[in-house]
Amino acid sequence: MFFLIIVLGLALAAVLLFFGPRLSAGQMPGVRLPGKSVLIAAAVLVLAGGLVFSSVYQLQEDEYAVITTFGKPSVVSTSGLKFKIPFIQKKTIVSKATQGFAIGYNLDNNASIEDESLMISVDFNFVNVDFYVEYRITDPVKYLYNSREPEQILKMLCQSYIRDTIGLYGVDDVITTGKAEIQSAIRDKIVTRLEKEDLGIMLVNIAMQDAEPPTAEVQQAFKAVETSKQEAETAINNANKYANEQLPAARANADQIRQQAEAYKASRIAEAEGQAARFSELYAEYSRFPEITRRRLFYETVAGVFPGMKVVIVGKDGAGLSTVLPLDSFTDPAPIPEG
Repeated sequence: MFFLIIVLGLALAAVLLFFGPRLSAGQMPGVRLPGKSVLIAAAVLVLAGGLVFSSVYQLQEDEYAVITTFGKPSVVSTSGLKFKIPFIQKKTIVSKATQGFAIGYNLDNNASIEDESLMISVDFNFVNVDFYVEYRITDPVKYLYNSREPEQILKMLCQSYIRDTIGLYGVDDVITTGKAEIQSAIRDKIVTRLEKEDLGIMLVNIAMQDAEPPTAEVQQAFKAVETSKQEAETAINNANKYANEQLPAARANADQIRQQAEAYKASRIAEAEGQAARFSELYAEYSRFPEITRRRLFYETVAGVFPGMKVVIVGKDGAGLSTVLPLDSFTDPAPIPEG
């Protein structure tokens, strides 16, 4: 725009120089041009306007302005109306916004670019991989003067590290489960390299857009494998769900059985301890009256062996009645008959 204003000023000056002498000599009758002073004033005004216009510029919030004064650059990063010295200072606008480019496909029509996307995995399989790279300019001076084409350098670095990293993984990992790990590894390598190169560019993100085998038949095979994996994961999830539903009931049943066993154990122990206590008491009585206790035990044993039978026990000589079984007869008030 500034150069256009200068051209207009020079054009007015040329008109003045060319037509002024002819007008004054009467060689152009019927043509009325402004006076010489008017043309000079107009040319001066045009030039002055051009100078003023070239010294003012508007800086947006998402822009840097790099001002070069006699070859020394400085950065203006605040937005608003700015001023510079015409002819002495040169202005270059650099964007602060996040920018991006594609690797492996065309952003305009999504057409594949095989020279960029076709790669070889560690198991010697071909695979087409597309990436989208996002970056941001962090130092506009380094961006403009440390390299000639920083975006092209970034793209070549990305392509190099993408191929290097893809070559460390199997094709199955690249297409299915290893995408996040591969992206992270590539990003770390590029960030480290950009810090070393000092291009004034920061990598914001690099994302794997798509990964697939290069032929339709292989694609179908990988899709079948992926479907099988998804079905296997679904079966595992269903099994885990069933286990989560059944395990609480099984644990509750096990706790109930354990409690019953503990209760049975306690009852058996109590019963054994009671029997032991009764035996101890019986032994104590036996120690005091051994003959009586011995006979009592004998009678109780016979009553247990012959339940419901009337048994008469006589003395050694067969003459006298000793006792009668069952033992409840000892408590019967009725007299025991002879014979």
